[in-house]
Amino acid sequence: MDNTSFYTRRMLLQYGRQLVSSRRLARYHQLLGTGRALEAVPDEQRRLMVERISREVVDNLVFTGSENPVVLEVRQRLDEELGEKFVFQYPPGDLDFRILRQSDEGAVEVSSDEKYRIMGKLLDITRETVAETML
Repeated sequence: MDNTSFYTRRMLLQYGRQLVSSRRLARYHQLLGTGRALEAVPDEQRRLMVERISREVVDNLVFTGSENPVVLEVRQRLDEELGEKFVFQYPPGDLDFRILRQSDEGAVEVSSDEKYRIMGKLLDITRETVAETML
């Protein structure tokens, strides 16, 4: 009986990894279509590199739930600046992710306007953090 449970959990874990990989590949494919040539001065190259790394950090935070130090720092700064704790979810089968506000009653989904405001703030904080840490 335990073997079935083990194999089921292992299969679901692998399926979750495949979903994350497919989302990432779809996102990279989308970004490649809108990319532009990198033929600018070093300041422009640095800005583009900061932007690219910032997008990767946001992807790690929102889509994969990574726990690397930069992602943790960005999450902490976001919670501090907005004064609330947020949870980012990307449920299997959904095309869009959700942002949930942690409260005493539990997690409550934020409105779409608030979601855009939070994501804008998240991108700003991520860009600042990456620019500060980049050589």
